[in-house]
Amino acid sequence: MSEDLSRLVAEVEAQERELRFATFTNDDAWELGCLLVALAAERQLAVTVDIRRGRQHLFHAARPGTTPDNDSWIERKTRVVERFGTSSFLAGLRHRAAGTTFAEKQGLSVQEYAAHGGAFPVHVEGVGVVGVVTVSGLPQAEDHALVVEAVRRFLDG
Repeated sequence: MSEDLSRLVAEVEAQERELRFATFTNDDAWELGCLLVALAAERQLAVTVDIRRGRQHLFHAARPGTTPDNDSWIERKTRVVERFGTSSFLAGLRHRAAGTTFAEKQGLSVQEYAAHGGAFPVHVEGVGVVGVVTVSGLPQAEDHALVVEAVRRFLDG
């Protein structure tokens, strides 16, 4: 494994340990979703934002320039978080670091699962992963970075 890849895996693992919620309500999802959309609008980014708690969709917005394909990516990345309890970016990075791919190692349909950056677990302290916040539309590292930035701002706010 390259030193850069190892460092990136450690960085994303640290983000997931740090960015945890005390609670996560419908209003929290709305506020976080609006923050993500505002950041995207300010930067003129064509992204779709989706936030769920369990099986319930609490927030969904598509900026100009997105397509239904972004919704498909959201579904596929969200499934990775729901199944493995870690961000879709970290799932993909860990497999790359091990010298394989997520699809090869897990044997899951690429039409159903995408270990690409952009879906981040909503982890409530003392409870565990209760939901997922996802962005689709940018290169995977940028999707991930936008979600992390917004979650950090929300938690610091």
